[in-house]
Amino acid sequence: MGAPLALIHELDTSIARSSRSRRAAMVRHLTDLFLVSIDQYSSDEIAVIDDVLLRLVATIEESARALLAIRLSPVAKAPPKVMRMLACDDAIDIASPVLIQSEQLDTATLVECARTKSQEHMLAISRRKKLPEAVTDILVSRGDQQVALSTASNAGARFSPNGFGLLIDRARGDDQLSHCVGTRPDLPPHLFTQLLEIASDTVRAALQAEKRHASDAIGRVIDNIASHIEARAVTQSQAFAAAQVLVDSLNTAGQLTTAKVKDFAHRGRFEEIVAALSLMTKMPAEAIEQTVHDTQVEPLLVMAKAVGLSWDTTKAIITLAAQRYQRSTTDIDRCMAAFERLKEPIAQQILNFHRTRPTRRQRPISASA
Repeated sequence: MGAPLALIHELDTSIARSSRSRRAAMVRHLTDLFLVSIDQYSSDEIAVIDDVLLRLVATIEESARALLAIRLSPVAKAPPKVMRMLACDDAIDIASPVLIQSEQLDTATLVECARTKSQEHMLAISRRKKLPEAVTDILVSRGDQQVALSTASNAGARFSPNGFGLLIDRARGDDQLSHCVGTRPDLPPHLFTQLLEIASDTVRAALQAEKRHASDAIGRVIDNIASHIEARAVTQSQAFAAAQVLVDSLNTAGQLTTAKVKDFAHRGRFEEIVAALSLMTKMPAEAIEQTVHDTQVEPLLVMAKAVGLSWDTTKAIITLAAQRYQRSTTDIDRCMAAFERLKEPIAQQILNFHRTRPTRRQRPISASA
C-alpha cells in the first residue's frame, strides 16, 4: 500500500499549483484508484484519501462534483468527510444521489440538511432506505406536501408520535396522503382512529377494503365517528336554537341591523349570523347555512348585497366560513371585485326569485339563476 499512499501525498502537495481542469483529473484518478482497491485499504488509509479528496473537491467545478457524487454514493466504504460535503452541497444534482444512497451519512448530517436545505434536498432524503425519527420529524414539519407524501410512503422510515401527528394534520383534505398514512403497519391504533375521523369516505372505504383483517375494527371506528357527528349535530342544534332566541329578541327590539351582523361576524358568532340573515332575507336558516357552507361564494355575495351588508362585513363572514369549513381564502380579492360590481337592486331581485320559487328543496342562490 506504500505506492498508492505516496501518490496520494504527491497529489496533496500539488493541489495548490494545479489548474481547475488538472484538479478535476486528479479527483477522477484518485477515485479510480480508491474504487479499484477499496477492499484493501485500512481505515487509516481511507482517512488519508478522504482528507486529500476533501481538499480537491472544494476546488473543482460543479459538474466534476456531480460526477464524483454519482460514483461514490453507492459505495458503502466511501470517504465519509467527502460524502458529507457533497450531501450538503446547495446544488441538488450533487447532493441528491448522496442524500438518497450514501450509507456514510450520519443522522446529524441528515438532520442538518433537512433543516437548512431546499425542498428538493428534503425530497431526496425522504427516499433513503432508512430514516430515523429525528429526520422524519423535520421532513413532515418543514417539507412540502410532496416531501410529506414521499416520507410517509417510505417503508424504512420511522416516525415518532409527534411525527405521526403532524402527518395526520397534513393529511386533512389530501386523500393520497391519508391513504398512505392509513396503510402504514406502524401507525398506532389510536392515531389510526384519528386519521379515520378526518379522512374522506373514499379513503375510509379503501382502508376497510385493504385491511380486511381489521375491517370490524374500522367499522366500529366509523360507527363511533357517526355517533360523534350525531352528537355534534345535537350540540349545534342547541347553539342555533340559542342564537335564534337572541336574534328574535334583537329583531323585536328593532336592534337587528347590519351593524349588529358586522359585530357578529367580527366576533366569530356563526350561529347568530345564520339566524340574523335568515330573518333579514326571510329565508329558512337551513338555506342560509347551506349558502354559507357552499364552496361557491357568489350566492353569499348576492345575499349580503341584497340585505345591505358592507364588504367589510361580507369579508368577515367569508373568512369565518373558510375557517369553519377549512377552506382557502386566496380568492378573497376576486370576491371583493365581484361584490362591488353587483348592484343592490339586482341582488334583491335574485333573492326574491329564490325566496318565492316553489321547490321541494331550497337551492343555493346564484347570480346566474
